Amino acid sequence: MSPINHRAAHAVSALLRQTVARSASASTSSVSAAVVATAARRTLSVAFRPQNLSCRSFVAPTPSLSTQSLSLIARRAYSSSAPADHKLWTFEEVQELVKKGDSPIVIVDTREPGELKDTGRIPGAINIPVTTAPDGFFLPDEEFEDRFGFVRPSRDTEVIFYCKAGVRSRAAAGLAKEAGWTKVGEYPGSWKDWAEKGGQVERK
Repeated sequence: MSPINHRAAHAVSALLRQTVARSASASTSSVSAAVVATAARRTLSVAFRPQNLSCRSFVAPTPSLSTQSLSLIARRAYSSSAPADHKLWTFEEVQELVKKGDSPIVIVDTREPGELKDTGRIPGAINIPVTTAPDGFFLPDEEFEDRFGFVRPSRDTEVIFYCKAGVRSRAAAGLAKEAGWTKVGEYPGSWKDWAEKGGQVERK
């Protein structure tokens, strides 16, 4: 990973960990969200100073993470009340998609591999953990395949993100759109809703 992407990924990863931890509290204030967003801007501003850039960062025509966009994503991910500007899928819609089996739509589980090992996943879902690999949709295709072991969905593929309770999936959807994916969806109920309603489970 190039120096600029490494610093950006580290900053976003730390930010998402804060997001997930603090989302457990229903009393999260807008002031706290602003503090996290400010921290993101400060951290990322260091990563994007000219002296930290490397020509290796521009080998592939992959969109760069910007301080402003990541700060915005952080604020939206932090607040569950922030309106989504992409399709929100229900349990019934995802269940129907799974039953078809041959749909071109790709379901993306954004939890960590250990979580999938403990609970299983929605059948057919691929795993791109957003907390430890927030740069997943910004990597060159070859580097992505080397790291994750499978080919990343193309930019014209429709993707649906889910996590445990809808926080990380919101952040992942925002990152994917920043990276150029336009057909982005989110399953807000995520694994918690899927398990509670008896959705089919796949274990690998």
